[in-house]
Amino acid sequence: QVQLVESGGGLVQAGGSLRLSCAASGRTFSSYVMGWFRQAPGKERKFVATISWSGGTTYYADSVKGRFTISRDNAKNTVYLQMNSLKPEDTAVYYCAAAIKLVTTPESYDYWGQGTQVTVSS
Repeated sequence: QVQLVESGGGLVQAGGSLRLSCAASGRTFSSYVMGWFRQAPGKERKFVATISWSGGTTYYADSVKGRFTISRDNAKNTVYLQMNSLKPEDTAVYYCAAAIKLVTTPESYDYWGQGTQVTVSS
């Protein structure tokens, strides 16, 4: 069982930056692939980024490539999402999730946090 708690969301102007954090409970954090997803009102939950167990491999959605960076600190049981050059279309609830395989589909992730709101004003 893994419990995930996101933090770091908020209101930012377009072009600004935010860093999201996701703290995981348990001693098996390094056994999980970690991902970030987002869901805008009335839309499906979409993949944003994922990072492998050791952090050596990352994948990004095309919409955030070059602007967002996912990273993890296994000693702190924490995964991060650094978001730069934010756009109004990045507005959504952001969720972190844990999986046993390096995949990008939300259905493949077993554990989810409660989400944190990110709002980008124009």
